[in-house]
Amino acid sequence: MNTPPSPLVAERSDGSSVRIGALVPLSRPGWVEAGQHLLAGLELAVREVNDAGGIAGKPLELLVRDTAADPQRAAAAVDELARLGVAALAGEYHSVVARAAAARADALGLPFLCSSAVLDALTEQPTRWVARLAPAQSHGWRIYADFLLGAGHRRIAVATQSSVYWAAGTRILREHLAPHGGSVVELDMTVHSPTALCTELVDRRATALLLLVGLPEPAVPIVEAVRRDRRLAQVMIGAPAGQPEFPEWATLLGDDGAAVPFLRYLPERLGPLGTRVEAALRERLGVAPSFVAFEGYDTVLVLADVLRSRGATEAPAADPWTRVAVEGTRGRIRFSGAPGIGVRQWTWAPTQVVDRDPERPDGFRILHTG
Repeated sequence: MNTPPSPLVAERSDGSSVRIGALVPLSRPGWVEAGQHLLAGLELAVREVNDAGGIAGKPLELLVRDTAADPQRAAAAVDELARLGVAALAGEYHSVVARAAAARADALGLPFLCSSAVLDALTEQPTRWVARLAPAQSHGWRIYADFLLGAGHRRIAVATQSSVYWAAGTRILREHLAPHGGSVVELDMTVHSPTALCTELVDRRATALLLLVGLPEPAVPIVEAVRRDRRLAQVMIGAPAGQPEFPEWATLLGDDGAAVPFLRYLPERLGPLGTRVEAALRERLGVAPSFVAFEGYDTVLVLADVLRSRGATEAPAADPWTRVAVEGTRGRIRFSGAPGIGVRQWTWAPTQVVDRDPERPDGFRILHTG
């Protein structure tokens, strides 16, 4: 059953602009660097949409709210943005936060295009109000598991913290590795110190350690401890959630942060649009843009297409995603239903396993593609 728009979804009072609400982590404990890249992509695309004439002659306006990785704060921001008359919602990086925002958007009948969060169960029940650009966690982490198997790893340890997201990732890895003789042991970092973790890795004869933990704590101390333990010289450190993608990782860890494989949602080579956007984002950010910045840019491209197709003043459709066919920075974007996924999904964004090159820590090596 389609949820009708709630009375909380206000009409724009003056019609001077078409508003999009942006949910972005811009303060701790949110992953601020990811939030900055996401916002840079959103803002660049809004500027370019407006330079091209906006939406039916009206400028696109971005109303930004900092979620600070807080689900309750995100849900409250959705209510506020709805009262301000936004036509749609965009963004969010953290899966647990995006899930809270998606539930509220669904209840209000407000279109929400989630840029970056990957948790499969983004909503508790199927909804046509919510769509997602990033691959579902089950898709990306299975690709990562295939990489582990191809690299000869069967005894996997995960350093983990309590989180729906980390628990889901552990389950995906275990289920995918088990039929191939692989095993996954969980090491709770609320119990183990980095030094104790090293001893556990030796005792369990693990060949790979995956960091299912936050950055900088406890990820940085864990990497430093493992790198300095001669008993673990052959143990691969991995970070499927993408912690090494951002410059903060290299700044904090230096050479220790190289050769830590992670998931990245980019093609091997960018096309003309992606190349142009990459240059503009690099100028805007002052560093090489992450895949998260491209996700932000593509989000606005899709929402602009949705808004143009229905008209800036029309009520939102219960399934605004069916007619989308947009050439994004990383390929052509269309949405459909995917098994086990309750939201409309781009199936799939290009997916790589990469690491920072030990010979050139500011560069990346592609190790595996899915």
